Amino acid sequence: MDTLSNAAEKTRTSVLVDFGGVITSSVLQAFTDFGASLGGDPRLPLELLGRDQPSRALLADHECGRIDTEAFERGFAERLRVHGAVAEAEGLTARMQAGMSIDQEMLALLGDLRVAGHPVAIVSNSFGTGTYDGVDLAALADVVVISAVVGIRKPSRRIYSIACERLCVAPEEAVMIDDLQQNLDGAARIGIGGVLHTGAADTRRQLAERFGIST
Repeated sequence: MDTLSNAAEKTRTSVLVDFGGVITSSVLQAFTDFGASLGGDPRLPLELLGRDQPSRALLADHECGRIDTEAFERGFAERLRVHGAVAEAEGLTARMQAGMSIDQEMLALLGDLRVAGHPVAIVSNSFGTGTYDGVDLAALADVVVISAVVGIRKPSRRIYSIACERLCVAPEEAVMIDDLQQNLDGAARIGIGGVLHTGAADTRRQLAERFGIST
């Protein structure tokens, strides 16, 4: 659902953008591919992270920086084993993300937004090590807010507030781009507009007229 139009009366001047699944290819597909590599149900990793309470707790603690990558990998490898999948703990998060790649069209879109005078903040739930390798986040955005650094993860309203404060804009002046609806719902609770990302072309189309960029 495109929620940007729901707040058409607002003057939106700034953009908050997710990293994994927006600036990169699909996280969900990468995790599914990893699940397939284990030889069982390819949906198992996503099912555990979404519905298994111990796995959910591990993820929340990791994304908020309360446990490091190694602790998450040990814990999640054990949860996979409990559910019949054998996975080596060391390097687990890297293998889970191995299928992800940077979306060059999204990089171009962020560049066009900034050239048009619209500040951009990356708001990302961190995961594992190496997630941002090869990407100069500071060159892509005016502000970078990583969950493990600030100790808060999406969809908490506070992480969006931090991004807006650092951009020096009110939430009502911002739009959030994310591939997960629950993250847009969290942003909407403080007045941030939303674009559910399904691909670079569609996201550009939704932003083009409002932000004065080409389609």
